[in-house]
Amino acid sequence: MSARINPSILSADFVNFERDFGTIANCDLIHVDVMDNNFVPNLTFGLPMVARMQQIAPKPLDIHLMIANVDKWGPGYAETGAYSVTFHAEASENPVQLARALRSIGARAGVAIKPGTEVEPFLEILHEFDQLLVMTVEPGFGGQGLIEDTLTKVSKARRKIDAEKIDVWLQVDGGIDETNIARVAELGADTFVAGSAVFKAEDRANQIENLRQLANSGIKHRH
Repeated sequence: MSARINPSILSADFVNFERDFGTIANCDLIHVDVMDNNFVPNLTFGLPMVARMQQIAPKPLDIHLMIANVDKWGPGYAETGAYSVTFHAEASENPVQLARALRSIGARAGVAIKPGTEVEPFLEILHEFDQLLVMTVEPGFGGQGLIEDTLTKVSKARRKIDAEKIDVWLQVDGGIDETNIARVAELGADTFVAGSAVFKAEDRANQIENLRQLANSGIKHRH
């Protein structure tokens, strides 16, 4: 298993996406945070913008929907051709049904849980998803510090994935940087969203490589 580094464009220049995409072209996926100023107290962009990003991005899009009424709006994002669409369990009436709808359109289906949401109810239905996203900060704004006690959820999910050999990616998002990525990888994460940690770097491509190597070293130390 090799770590995936997905830079969050929440830290990019919103009027120069095409330019900024070029600086992170060695990433695995480009993480796109869609916020509606309803489910979270911030507003980013919607479907037309994501559809356009899909046309210019050098890597596949990893869409993270932080929006209300996601059962209604979520499938539209899969229809843009997005590689992966992750929605919040807290915003969905029926997460399994929505995941199946996303998969039927052709996207990988991810479920995200906020810091205050327990992971246990999702461990029994992990096989219904392609990705579990454990938020390590409260969703809404970039540049926050990692919340330590969210990491127990990462460990629990990893134990379940390994014990039952479930084919699901375990993603973390929030406060991930070069000081903690190896430790979080060792606890079980394999897919890492990094926003300010990538975009603050002078050489973003080099920083992505650095984060990937640190995460891979953590994965190697797991057992």
